[in-house]
Amino acid sequence: MTEPTVSTTKGDSNSVLNLVDLNSRTNLVKIAEAEDEYNPADHRDQVKGQSSGGAMAHFLKSSLGSGILAMPMAFKCGGLLFGMIATLVVGFLCAHCVHILVKTSQSICKDLRVPSLGFAETAEKAFENGPKPLRSWSNFARIFVDGSLMATYYAAACVYMVFIATSFHDVINYDTGLEWKLSAYIGFTVIGCLFIGQIRNLKWLVPFSAMANVFILITFGIVLYYLFSGTLVFSDKPLIGEIKQIPLFFSTVIFAMEGIGSVMPVENAMKKPQQFLGCPGVLNISMSIVVVLYAAIGFLGYARYGDVVKGSITLNLQYGEVLADTAKLLMAVAILFTYGLQFYVPNEILWKKISHKFNENNHNIVQIILRTVIILISGGICVAIPNLEIFINLVGAIFFSLLGLFVPSVCETVYLWPDRFGWCKWKLLKNILLCAFAIFALVAGSSASIEEIITKIIEKKDS
Repeated sequence: MTEPTVSTTKGDSNSVLNLVDLNSRTNLVKIAEAEDEYNPADHRDQVKGQSSGGAMAHFLKSSLGSGILAMPMAFKCGGLLFGMIATLVVGFLCAHCVHILVKTSQSICKDLRVPSLGFAETAEKAFENGPKPLRSWSNFARIFVDGSLMATYYAAACVYMVFIATSFHDVINYDTGLEWKLSAYIGFTVIGCLFIGQIRNLKWLVPFSAMANVFILITFGIVLYYLFSGTLVFSDKPLIGEIKQIPLFFSTVIFAMEGIGSVMPVENAMKKPQQFLGCPGVLNISMSIVVVLYAAIGFLGYARYGDVVKGSITLNLQYGEVLADTAKLLMAVAILFTYGLQFYVPNEILWKKISHKFNENNHNIVQIILRTVIILISGGICVAIPNLEIFINLVGAIFFSLLGLFVPSVCETVYLWPDRFGWCKWKLLKNILLCAFAIFALVAGSSASIEEIITKIIEKKDS
């Protein structure tokens, strides 16, 4: 097997570094410093790369999905006061974990003198060039992140399908008097997903993300109109929810906010990746917008509809009214447009793993067939389990708690080990607390979600 190498260039002379010969990251950094300072942005594609505005559109779209409409349901589990405070805290934690993931990736890119690294590659290189006892775990780190990303985004794609189908089902059946089952609408949704799911260039998805953001903002405006047109009742709402419901709150909020799998593809496609972090930066602006919208929709939605709030607040809007129906349909179309971005991430991972097994001349037809089969399987799963709340809670608890919180914290810890944790090793302590919170969200959230699934199955049998 050929040893991994890193090419470096200085003036007209070329040299090759063998990573196996590097005993520590310190040696690697010293070698890089001995050369002209390497700036990954200088080696990005300045023609096909996307602008900061395009990156922001994609990042907003990855975080502003159907999950935001589930925030009132999260507040139902957490209570008004606890829900508001915890939403702000979770938003800060999610933004911080994105920050440390991107910063770690950019730092490793400078060390290795490469223009960009994906999520799994960042985890792999952090371990590969980290403390000696952990280097053998580098391949596992890559496989774990890739596998988790694929499972996360394929599962989230099912959430999107169910949401789109449910929205069209409720509006069309009510307005026309049809009695088509939800499974029929899932079938129509699959057809739409088959088309948008074939787009393989992130840049081509920018117009869809931009239109989806516009539709979502219009929907938010309509939702807010209905929230304020009715009576907002606070007196009968608990400030803090039941203890057993708190894990469901966290799993729902984490699912709603997290777009961790889209972060590195978006950052890697930027012409000027240095504008992703910093102040104001793509990350800070986007997450500020996201957190404010999530907290507002969650708080006001629960105050307006109380315990009857559904998995998506649009499903609580008045049936048969033009404005309400418009909101439901616009949001459904926005989520359909988002499906391309949601589907892009896991398919890029999967294709990189299996593309070498096929003749290059057949790559196009193989990709078309592969994407078609995956979408059809997703549709079958949605028909079997058409419950939006179950999907949201379980996906958020299991996958996003690991990928969004645990993995970035571990990657930064391994990269900074042993002596770059700052004053009194505060970064190490901070990452230990983040990992503990991620494990809590994973165990408690998944347990509560599974218990809820069992309860619903029993109730369905009894009815």
